[in-house]
Amino acid sequence: MTQHFPTRQLRFFLTAPSPCPYLPERFERKVFAHLPLSDGAAVNDSLTAVGFRRSQNIAYRPACEACSACVSARIPASDYIFSRAERKILNRNEDIERHLVEAEATMEQFDLLGRYLTASHANGGMAEMTWPDYVAMVEDTAVRTHIIEYRTRSRDGGPGDLIACALVDLMNDGLSLVYSFYDPGLPRRSLGSYVILDHVI
Repeated sequence: MTQHFPTRQLRFFLTAPSPCPYLPERFERKVFAHLPLSDGAAVNDSLTAVGFRRSQNIAYRPACEACSACVSARIPASDYIFSRAERKILNRNEDIERHLVEAEATMEQFDLLGRYLTASHANGGMAEMTWPDYVAMVEDTAVRTHIIEYRTRSRDGGPGDLIACALVDLMNDGLSLVYSFYDPGLPRRSLGSYVILDHVI
């Protein structure tokens, strides 16, 4: 049963235990709150600073009783030193162009997500995501949300092939990566790592 924890400004809830999707034979719980429409961006900034993540209009963080393995990480980009392997990934993808676009779902993005989920998370909770589900994930937001589209460089001046996307929140002190997906048919590019590293540049 979900428990309800009221506060003066937000109402926090605690989920019932459920099987952990990461560690076998363990159970996870989350504490979460609905972001208000009026000042959702400011509330999200404050909650992110104490380890919360966002999914649509819900902010959540792990609240497992016997485990603290999951950690929400924030990186001071100006102090980050890239490893040799990370520099190779960045160099390998020098031909990629990034475009910051509004949080508006497109069928091109949805098709890419479908290929990604089929190849990487066929048994996961998002595997059956429909077009309305994707529209809600992208557009149902009370914060400053954008999509970064990653495309190969076009030779004819038009848009290149879409090979990765990152749903990001613009925070008061940086970017928060909400969700990313990429073309599973390009393993040599290490696109999953590249998208994360691109946020540090």
